[in-house]
Amino acid sequence: MHLTTCEPTATSTAVVMDQAGDASLLQSCGTADSLASLEDATAESTANESSEEESACSREEQSNAKVEQRIHTESGATARPNSLSLPVKGTDLWTLHRDGEVKLRMGESGPEAEPPLTVNQMFTSTVQRFGNYNALGWKEGEQWKTMTYNDYYKTCRTAAKGFLKLGLERYHGVGILGFNSVEWFIADIGAILAGGFAVGIYTTNSPEACQYVAENCQANILVVENHKQLQKILQVQDKLPHLKAIIQYKDELKEKKPNLYTWTEFMKLGRDEPDAQLDDIISSQKPNQCCTLIYTSGTTGQPKGVMLSHDNLTWTAFVTGQDVSLTDADKLQEVIVSYLPLSHIAAQMIDVWLPMKVGGVTYFAQPDALKGSLANTLREIRPTAFMGVPRVWEKMQEKMKSIGAKSSTVRRKVASWAKDVGLQTNLNKMELNGNLSRKPLNYRLAKRLVFRKVRKALGLDRCTRCYTGAAPITKDTLEFFLSLDIPLFELYGMSESSGPQTISLPDAFRLTSCGKVIPGCKTKIFNPDVDGNGEICFWGRHVFMGYLNMPDKTEEALDSDGWLHSGDLGKHDQDSFLFITGRIKELIITAGGENIPPVPIEDAVKEAVPLISNAMLIGDKRKFLSMLLTIKCQVNNETGAPEDELTPEAVELCSKLGSNSTRVSEIAGGRDRVVYAAIQEGINRVNEKATSNAQRIQKWTVLEKDFSIPGGELGPTMKLKRPVVMKMCKDQIENIYKEVLTPTTPDNPLPSK
Repeated sequence: MHLTTCEPTATSTAVVMDQAGDASLLQSCGTADSLASLEDATAESTANESSEEESACSREEQSNAKVEQRIHTESGATARPNSLSLPVKGTDLWTLHRDGEVKLRMGESGPEAEPPLTVNQMFTSTVQRFGNYNALGWKEGEQWKTMTYNDYYKTCRTAAKGFLKLGLERYHGVGILGFNSVEWFIADIGAILAGGFAVGIYTTNSPEACQYVAENCQANILVVENHKQLQKILQVQDKLPHLKAIIQYKDELKEKKPNLYTWTEFMKLGRDEPDAQLDDIISSQKPNQCCTLIYTSGTTGQPKGVMLSHDNLTWTAFVTGQDVSLTDADKLQEVIVSYLPLSHIAAQMIDVWLPMKVGGVTYFAQPDALKGSLANTLREIRPTAFMGVPRVWEKMQEKMKSIGAKSSTVRRKVASWAKDVGLQTNLNKMELNGNLSRKPLNYRLAKRLVFRKVRKALGLDRCTRCYTGAAPITKDTLEFFLSLDIPLFELYGMSESSGPQTISLPDAFRLTSCGKVIPGCKTKIFNPDVDGNGEICFWGRHVFMGYLNMPDKTEEALDSDGWLHSGDLGKHDQDSFLFITGRIKELIITAGGENIPPVPIEDAVKEAVPLISNAMLIGDKRKFLSMLLTIKCQVNNETGAPEDELTPEAVELCSKLGSNSTRVSEIAGGRDRVVYAAIQEGINRVNEKATSNAQRIQKWTVLEKDFSIPGGELGPTMKLKRPVVMKMCKDQIENIYKEVLTPTTPDNPLPSK
């Protein structure tokens, strides 16, 4: 996360001379195609992750107590508090049981003392205040349709009665497998009102992975989007003893089967049911009971079912909404575009619970949002807040730079000047915590000439909050958007913290920091070293109830005092801003015993060599560090698989170096000596800044293919699956360490390998 200087020409320069809001403007500043090329930014042909895998640095499954113990021993710190002793039902802060109740982490004053609410109580309160306001919007053909909060709540109740009619039992799952839609929301909330668990399932899951989740939550009902998702369930339904019905909410059924319903048929069941049974169940619900299961991505093991209570959801929505200054609908209605996968808590909190708390309206993007249509949706809807995982922002940046570089000299110069002004003004504003008394004249001019038009073209002209989370974002990307007067506010959290733990705000942010802790919560740095780095721990009413039926994993996550251990390494600066510095379980411990966090070194290489798409540091139990590198390439729009052709930006970079390469295969394996020399030069620059010889990259190799979600190397939010890559690239790694070498120094650079 170090700075790479942006080229002055690499910007959306063409916007300067065009009409604001014109479709051609979006094309000229590269955003139409930029969003069209985002299909590889996330999983599910949709999108992320801002928590367990959904968090900026999430908690992985694989236990590595030896590493953790070594860190703590070497820092001279005391051992971690004793693991929790698992409680009897309802007597402590955690539980393993589906019908368990937990002690809420209430305080005597402030947000901690806010009265607990069930989902139904929060929903009905919103209906009373904002019943006639639009709650949901979706597109049918070219027309946008809307639903008010009054109708939204009634429809969720109808769905709840339908689930009960189909045999949904208390504390059993309703699995939802599909892209974001009105039906997804209604099934989710309907399941909660009916006393079941709302359970999102990744649309990219295999039939076996769907089976695991459905079996683990004892799903009585599965709601699927279309025939493709239905087929996964039909393949494994014989292995699901609790399953009673399947509902398909899009398209016509291709064949009629017992206990298989269309959405229309399902809703008719609910409309014909009396209210008494549902009302009894709703009145019996308590804020400290589980209502939602978030399944972690299972990067290194089986997914864990994160149990979230009513209070986890409603209280987190309350404090987060206040923290980011969301406005109630009767003052100015908040507008959200839903496109990130709802199987993650980040999307659920941003798309479902936060808008519900303040009476906001959520519009649904098209299923092909990240293959092109999101650009149009953003321009049509003009959200007031927008969340993108880092790869979304990076893809927008790459395309805008590529298009900008082809603009006329005059436009490039104007845009370059505006970006310099924008960056400096916003950095000054950041240092003054938003208290810039008067914007300079050149900034006001740049805003009129460039910034407003860029925002209009992106559909972000009403957006006062642009967020990034789920994975680390580079300083280069942060500064690129800051120079266009679009600050990206970093979030950090986990599934286990109901989403956010820290948030950056317009009047309180620092580049590469993920902000300050949300009100009513606490952050503790456990066992800090001499530099203040230690494991980040959470406390608050947003901390989860426990992992369903997983005592060992729950004991790993929660200590005896109830602190949630994130597995992430971080530190606070003097102003209480949190900085993520690595992950305990990602730490590389060399044969010489040095602990090295890989992410900062990987980020530094990607910024020093813009041609690099992914970098993975190797060196655990090895005598020196090495690195696997991939080159930026085109991605197949349909499959999300990397292709051999370089991206336009990569071709341009090669050309500037004097290389004619246009394909990865022309570079990998040492085939392009000019590019290899440039990579080595960049790595030498990184090595010069290394804090010790042990942290220098001694050897590296360029792989024949980029990492990807379908390839298995990346998780749903583009997070690197290190154990998977280690296994897949075993031969290449062994070849790196076969040869004896002299350590690299600035005076003795190694030949490129």
